[in-house]
Amino acid sequence: MRTLLLIAVAALASLLPARSQYFVIHDTTEFDFIADRSSRIAQLATGMQFVEGPVWVSRDGGFLLFSDIPANELKKWSVGDELATFRQPSNNANGNCLDRQGRLITAEHAGRRLSITELDGTVRTLVDRYNGKRLNSPNDVVVKSDGSVWFTDPDYGLAKAPKEQEGNMVFRFDPEKQELHPVATDFERPNGLCFSPDEKRLFIADSGKQHIRVFEVQPDARLSGGDVFCRIENGVPDGIRCDATGRLYCAAGDGIHIYGPCGALIAKLIMPETPANLAFGGKDHQTLFVTARTSLYAVRLAVKGARMRDASTAASSSTARTDPAR
Repeated sequence: MRTLLLIAVAALASLLPARSQYFVIHDTTEFDFIADRSSRIAQLATGMQFVEGPVWVSRDGGFLLFSDIPANELKKWSVGDELATFRQPSNNANGNCLDRQGRLITAEHAGRRLSITELDGTVRTLVDRYNGKRLNSPNDVVVKSDGSVWFTDPDYGLAKAPKEQEGNMVFRFDPEKQELHPVATDFERPNGLCFSPDEKRLFIADSGKQHIRVFEVQPDARLSGGDVFCRIENGVPDGIRCDATGRLYCAAGDGIHIYGPCGALIAKLIMPETPANLAFGGKDHQTLFVTARTSLYAVRLAVKGARMRDASTAASSSTARTDPAR
């Protein structure tokens, strides 16, 4: 009887997620391609109000920009200079990304626009209206290798300002043609978004429905599909990013959830504070930076983050595969 009990306990244990100090691991084989189980979370800065929208900038030795929304400030962190103010006021900036020229594009809640920061520091409006009406409160933004700018526009950053758009949409802006078009109109609260490494798929978080959807990106820039990729049981999906092999990383209530390309949960990175967004960076692009409530954190990984494809090769989908996720 005792032997049978031990066998039953061992069998049950094999079905439970493995744990390390910071990770809850659901797929041990896949996880070993992502991180060392002894990887530690480092707190890089704290004492802020609600931080969001990290983006790594490679020039000038490399630094991270991110938003402190209620403080109305863009922050700058670098290894040598630590934490500094990059811009204040920021129009309650949220998401940030870089375009092909390395210029900062920022989703501004209070400004109800996307702004662009030129390399000389000049800030101007990139887009702020659709059909003659002001945008809601742009939340997160990404740039595709063809230069087009894709962003989510929910209304929960409006505060008491009147809403002018009929819905909470996802938009594509063509900077060359100065054309703005909605690409998805059936979201409740669109939030984070990111492209797969080959840019053939677009992932979009819907915080209102606690799931992430995945779309096929057509050659004419229209989206098809839109199936639910994964559901978030703890909290809501916020910022999302892909690594270079197509895994998806999502900021959720209890940490960073890591999914395989087919939507299977691989692991959770359990954070000291509830995360809002994340970005890959560092000299080798293998540091995962996480903005979580009052603090900025980082963890070293064994994989690189997905990066914008070279426009000259963006039409080709062939990439070398080095691990099962690819």
